[in-house]
Amino acid sequence: MTELTNLLGLDPAQLADYCGKLGEKPFRAKQLQRWIHQFGVADFDEMTDLAKSFREKLKTRARISAPAVISDHTSTDGTRKWLFDVGQGNAVETVFIPEENRGTLCISTQAGCAVNCRFCSTGKQGFSRNLNVDEIIGQLWTAEFELRKANGIEPGPKGERQITNVVMMGMGEPLLNFEPTVNSLKLMLDDNAYGLSRRRVTLSTSGVVPMMDRLAEECPVALAVSLHASNDSLRDTLVPLNKKYPLSELMASCRRYLPHAPRDFITFEYCMLDGVNDSDAHARELIALVGNAKHPVPCKFNLIPFNPFPESGLHRSNNARIKAFAKILSDAGIVTTIRKTRGDDIDAACGQLAGEVNDRTRVQERMQKMTEYQKKFGKNFGRIVEVSS
Repeated sequence: MTELTNLLGLDPAQLADYCGKLGEKPFRAKQLQRWIHQFGVADFDEMTDLAKSFREKLKTRARISAPAVISDHTSTDGTRKWLFDVGQGNAVETVFIPEENRGTLCISTQAGCAVNCRFCSTGKQGFSRNLNVDEIIGQLWTAEFELRKANGIEPGPKGERQITNVVMMGMGEPLLNFEPTVNSLKLMLDDNAYGLSRRRVTLSTSGVVPMMDRLAEECPVALAVSLHASNDSLRDTLVPLNKKYPLSELMASCRRYLPHAPRDFITFEYCMLDGVNDSDAHARELIALVGNAKHPVPCKFNLIPFNPFPESGLHRSNNARIKAFAKILSDAGIVTTIRKTRGDDIDAACGQLAGEVNDRTRVQERMQKMTEYQKKFGKNFGRIVEVSS
């Protein structure tokens, strides 16, 4: 039996090519794309402006299906989290954050994560696999039309859009799954699909420098860089990828990205860890890092209160320390915000996404070692957090 093509995973150019191979004219691809991504229709018989002969072809050769929903929880603050089944015992999480003037969806691009940042619970389970386009875009497709249904909003381009912003900040490092991520971005931006502005789509990366450069050329969107440290020695321990692409290379890549970016600044994400990266000295190092006299990096800082999880061995900086840290950056002329924690009662807050992925890299064992070191060395933990595997 011939495997059915999942049309949810085809970007605009691929869908046009697919329709062409079926003997259909290019405008049919646009019609089909609107039915899928603007009306949320998965039944070809409901696509009434398509020729019956075309619909009959599609019924025997194609399908429209997103990953199955394992669970769906809503926080007391309105944050909603879906757990999607992506097969082979793996699951990924997607989070919707409603605000007064926008609705933001946080999307996953991998099952697990190979970057293994020390403060992120996803890293504790290791890396399983990259997601396909239908699995990435399927999160947006499911969330948008589930939200419309819940709020009594009609489908179609005239219906009020529930998701106005998308952030690639869920499970995984998007730039280590480059092609599916970029093809998904193209669908998000296409006027016949979701029609999102490049300014309203943000990709977060730990700093995969070659892929940052490639993204700038192929599909530039708003960029957020997971920085989390003010110098290489500390960042090596918190974001192991730094050993391959140190801060000097990362800052240079940010400067190269800016001329292509839809915004005139880079967002730096900074997780506030008590006694590790939150001192006044660290704040001043950050100012020097991004404010290099010859090559400054126009930026804003988003300070993220650490969301604890079992066995991390890390603690959240207290509110007074976070505010003092932010003031030093702000006084230096750097726009600085403190992220409001959302959805932590359903483990949907930043750094808490874990899903149900098997631990493939002995991370839990290393986490236990980190806990033992933290108990032994206390406030000096940030200097010796690197633990041999």
